[in-house]
Amino acid sequence: MNRDEAWGLLNDYTESKSLLKHALSVEAAMRHYATKRGEDTEQWGVTGLLHDFDYERWPDIPAHTQEGAKILREHDVDEEIIGAILSHAEWNQGDYPLDRPIRKALFAVDELCGFIVAVAYVRPEKLDGMTPKSVRKKMKAKGFAAAVKREDIVQGAELMEAELNDHIAEVITALQEASSALGFD
Repeated sequence: MNRDEAWGLLNDYTESKSLLKHALSVEAAMRHYATKRGEDTEQWGVTGLLHDFDYERWPDIPAHTQEGAKILREHDVDEEIIGAILSHAEWNQGDYPLDRPIRKALFAVDELCGFIVAVAYVRPEKLDGMTPKSVRKKMKAKGFAAAVKREDIVQGAELMEAELNDHIAEVITALQEASSALGFD
């Protein structure tokens, strides 16, 4: 499945503007890391774009990701993409462990993208000039973006074999490059 097909499928199943922007942010971070690590940017980007495409219709555990996987298989999507999408949900990790670069990256950027976007919304300069320090400061505020699992952000950096500040900086850079698509310009 190419990017245009993935975008079409995402829009067939997703109405929420915020969920569409989340998909775009995760796509940007996945493409960034794929480029940095010499991986397939198209495959990684499509994975990021589609990782939550089924969430509006099937938000409950374990239907979220598992119903989407059925649909993706009907569209003959690469099993590497499907496995990565399944692996980003902890309830699937027994069968789809975080043991491959694409799986590790998706898990590592998913929560962090959501958190960085939340931080950007409360800053007058949005993503411009954002630093890992400002993100880490907000991570300490338990009431800020309370649904974001801080431990997943920390685990994500470990999975990427990166220091937390470096991982945050990479994702900030990726989102800055996608600033227009995310509605920050």
